[in-house]
Amino acid sequence: MNIERTDSSFINAFRLSCLVIIYLLALPMEGQVQNISLKIHLSGVSKSDIALLSLAGSSMKTIAENPGINNGETAVLKISEAVLPAEFVLRFDYQEKQGSNPYIAEKHIFVGKQDLELWARPKALNEPDSTYFQKGEKENTLFARFSVANGKQREPLGLLQNFLMNYDQQESKFFLLTAEEYEQRRLVYNKWIATEADQHQAAFVSSGFVFQHIPPMVWKGTERDRTNIAIDRYFDGMDFKNPLLIKTTDIKEWMNKYVNLYGTMCTTVALRDSLFTLAGKRAIAKARLGHPLVYGWMVDYFYNGFESFNITTGIKMLEPYLSDPLCLTSKRRAIEERLKGMETLVVGSIAPDFPWKLDSGETIGFHDYKTEAKYKLVLFWSADCPHCKEMIEKFYPWYLEAANRELMDVFAISLDETQTEIPVWEKEKTMLAAFKHKRAEGGVRSPEASAYFVLATPTMILVDTKTNKIVDLPETEAQLHRFLSRNGAD
Repeated sequence: MNIERTDSSFINAFRLSCLVIIYLLALPMEGQVQNISLKIHLSGVSKSDIALLSLAGSSMKTIAENPGINNGETAVLKISEAVLPAEFVLRFDYQEKQGSNPYIAEKHIFVGKQDLELWARPKALNEPDSTYFQKGEKENTLFARFSVANGKQREPLGLLQNFLMNYDQQESKFFLLTAEEYEQRRLVYNKWIATEADQHQAAFVSSGFVFQHIPPMVWKGTERDRTNIAIDRYFDGMDFKNPLLIKTTDIKEWMNKYVNLYGTMCTTVALRDSLFTLAGKRAIAKARLGHPLVYGWMVDYFYNGFESFNITTGIKMLEPYLSDPLCLTSKRRAIEERLKGMETLVVGSIAPDFPWKLDSGETIGFHDYKTEAKYKLVLFWSADCPHCKEMIEKFYPWYLEAANRELMDVFAISLDETQTEIPVWEKEKTMLAAFKHKRAEGGVRSPEASAYFVLATPTMILVDTKTNKIVDLPETEAQLHRFLSRNGAD
């Protein structure tokens, strides 16, 4: 074989395989996974259910639970080493007295490699005198000590920063001396953060210390000048080579603050899409130089954001990272599907067909649905989706006007699928009687959602009744109104 002519796709596949093997070797093998125990001594209440909830991912997931222990008893929760180290929410659903209504109390805890023993009074769950770990506990003790020390360290910096941002004589000697004092204290503080992280690097919680790093600020100039400097220096001090960053709860909040800096400059939706896409490109470029898991997490973070705001330019920007074997994104398939949908589900293409059950009980194809209306609007929504509620609150009163109902039929396809969501949908659809309703079995994994490449709600597709061709893909009800005002009744 001529090595110089080896197909690049083969090389990329080989590199990816090596990375996956190395990553898997670093994980505990099945049969070798050890459990960490969390022993909880309950006091101060009659009875309590106890659950340990993971903070990883977009929603909390129960990792371990005890269905109920009585006052004075001890519960032991087993935590798989495969999910550690991590931060969790420890939840108590307790009864103050036997037979009384339950109350909820929650405490954030860190679990590393150490078995834990906790004495807990749910009524005073975050009071150190009432709820505490065993002597010699490491992760939570270190976090508590660091939090107290960090607050004292940041307090004078906060006072100086507040003064500098509000003082109106930026050329005065007093202002310049204060700015110099702030900078000296900032450097000392950042050095302290780095020292703390280095000194306690064996502890998981130390991975979150870096998020406290304060980048430099420019006090002169306009607010826009300060924002641009803050953006340019935002990632100073960050170690993207540390894979434990993505297991902290701080990283998402830290990235939200970064994106919000761009948000302060947004004056139009188009500018927002452009700036958020730029934010993603810059942040991913930084993370790309770090650990593959952090690199992949950053791609996932921006994909979720772009999908939430339906920023198609941002999703398109992510395409090159999918072919990078160093990018261990968990959203690869979703991004690929979204990109495919953006290419195939376009204005002028035939809308995918799907079965629709008539009031008579007969089932026909969407394409064959007979109506005098000029358009058919396919609306994918969820009764539990805040964005959907906001959109429908504006759209539905407009649609109730006779002329608008004559112009368009609305086919509302619900993606609700859980036992909690379905009853909400059943109630909501009765208040939206002017729409035609259907619930897609399987939610976003349903054939209907897959055919239309729906990964977020609400999603609207406007279809010409006669040709079943897509005529518009409005992202908001305002965009739909604009299209219909230009292309309404003949």
